[in-house]
Amino acid sequence: MAALLSHVSVDSHDAHAQSLFWGAVLGWADDPADPNETGDEECMVFSPDGRQRLLFIEVPEGKSVKNRLHLDLRPATGTRDEELPRLLELGAVLLEDRRRGDGSGWYVLGDPEGNEFCLLVSEAERAASR
Repeated sequence: MAALLSHVSVDSHDAHAQSLFWGAVLGWADDPADPNETGDEECMVFSPDGRQRLLFIEVPEGKSVKNRLHLDLRPATGTRDEELPRLLELGAVLLEDRRRGDGSGWYVLGDPEGNEFCLLVSEAERAASR
């Protein structure tokens, strides 16, 4: 017996703005039958196959400390260093550069509301370093 993960919920100041940011980062979209709109207090984005979901829920409190849970991302194509400028253009902020001299390591970024996430090397980069 096991439990199934339905979705990951993220407390947000602006659920709609967060859904737009993360939808663009991940290539995910809202449900066309129930689109996310400005002012919605809950906004969900779905992976292309619909199996993974992020739900952004508006809460009155602001973020005050480091996340207890964060997302680790790998570029779908290209390299970690090629993906960074795209994420910054979308509104991410570089918080820390944890790359190592051997090409391993990661970037720590913040989303528009300051939630930390990491950008790791791509699968192709990992395979090439073995």
